[in-house]
Amino acid sequence: MGRFWRLVGAAVLALFSLVVLAQEEDDPVKEAEKQKKQLLEQSGGILPSDLYVEQGEQLFKARRGPKNASLEACDFGRGPGKLEGVVGRLPRYFFDTRKVEDLDSRIRTCMIRLQGFQPQDIRRSDVVAIAFYIASLSNEQPVTVRPLMPQEKKLYELGEQLFYLRAGPRDMGCATCHVTYVGKRAGVLPYSDILKDKRAASHWPAFRYSNDQAWTMADRIRACYANLGMPAPDFYSEPIIALTLFMNTQARGARMDLPGFIR
Repeated sequence: MGRFWRLVGAAVLALFSLVVLAQEEDDPVKEAEKQKKQLLEQSGGILPSDLYVEQGEQLFKARRGPKNASLEACDFGRGPGKLEGVVGRLPRYFFDTRKVEDLDSRIRTCMIRLQGFQPQDIRRSDVVAIAFYIASLSNEQPVTVRPLMPQEKKLYELGEQLFYLRAGPRDMGCATCHVTYVGKRAGVLPYSDILKDKRAASHWPAFRYSNDQAWTMADRIRACYANLGMPAPDFYSEPIIALTLFMNTQARGARMDLPGFIR
């Protein structure tokens, strides 16, 4: 049995034995820290996010696709194969695609260009796992996103417009929750302050222990749209990248906690 599957077994046992605290913490960060500590104690030091990192590393280094190539030559902004700290620099403009790309879309680009995958053949779960692996190499690195290129500035402006846009059947938008109602609760969780709390955008991708799922920022944005009763933007689409660029710019200076572990 391989190391990956031994990790899977240990983590699954830990998840089944984890007792969610009946009394919720007022501070979601403290609650997550408590849940993380409890899970680590019960799993022998293994978190579910470790499994995604392990799986992502295998996918990243494996020769796959029609071109039988790995992703090790992919350039995430620091040069081919250089992964440390890259998550804190994304989204950014890439000259080879002439597009601003975030982590998810850059992984997809490299799977198409280096490995020869057709877009429709790229599994979302593979992109998420690879994102977890790359994110693990940016842990505790600073967020340095600063739109400087004209293409970045243009997309930042779009992200800002989308953030404040109110639409849909509930006449709400991102700012309704993350500016107007900051501190109030959505169920058990208070709305995060995207504009002032740099932690809010600096822990994605993250494992959500409340639903046992691995999400990137794109999943988080799409879920917010669904909560507002609006159609969710497609993965890798311009609205997703624009909103990520706007929020990551607000988080500039934060130290990343990656992969995140949140409710």
